[in-house]
Amino acid sequence: MAARNKEPDKPRDPRAGLALLWGTQDQPTRGPKPKLTPRQIAAAAVELADAEGLDAVSMNRVAGGFGVTAMALYRYVPGKHELVDLMVEEVLTDVPDLSAAAEGDWRAAVREWTRQCAAVYSAHPWLLTATAMRRQIMGPRQLRWLDTALAALEPTGLGGSQRHQIFLLLVGHVRNLAQQRRDHDEEHDRAWDRLTGELLAQHAASFPALVKAVADGAFDPPGTDPLDFGLDRILDGVEALMATREQSGRS
Repeated sequence: MAARNKEPDKPRDPRAGLALLWGTQDQPTRGPKPKLTPRQIAAAAVELADAEGLDAVSMNRVAGGFGVTAMALYRYVPGKHELVDLMVEEVLTDVPDLSAAAEGDWRAAVREWTRQCAAVYSAHPWLLTATAMRRQIMGPRQLRWLDTALAALEPTGLGGSQRHQIFLLLVGHVRNLAQQRRDHDEEHDRAWDRLTGELLAQHAASFPALVKAVADGAFDPPGTDPLDFGLDRILDGVEALMATREQSGRS
């Protein structure tokens, strides 16, 4: 169904995308006075993506919401790629608020950052596609989120490369859980459980560890929030790395 909204990809100009995200694009000196702003357009696209998914977003659909043609929209946004970048910026706060964490408590600060990041992904499932793991053009809000995470990790004393790797672990954890939520289908899960149970009953001798894990509750509902469980393991690992670094410094 989404195929009818698909538009041909246009060659991407990274400089134009950066200028749009950072508000440094040249303003037209001729022609009619602009009636829209890139941010208004991005907000409308976000509303559409929240309701119908990212595939539903097209220049035609967004333009129609404003009662203009897609060609009129290109005056403000060069194309779909740049629109998606603007959408990502639109759903992020200027700076994650970590004031709830005690000063100097890096674990609490990182935990709060991760929870706020997870909340954004939960509110906007299309972010998984819009922020696929690739080097993408980043606006000021995205960079402030990265900056805030790295600042929260500064008290660990770890180097910049290690702090960035920890940041990637945190984002990966958030994205993994967001993917699970997006793919969750209650009816499918029940059918999967039933069929898997039948298969294991027939071939139990071939998968002893799996059978034992299932009997021990491997697929039962988790007793703790999966976000907190994974986050605690990551932070425990960071503390272990800090301890190793300190021991190496003493020897």
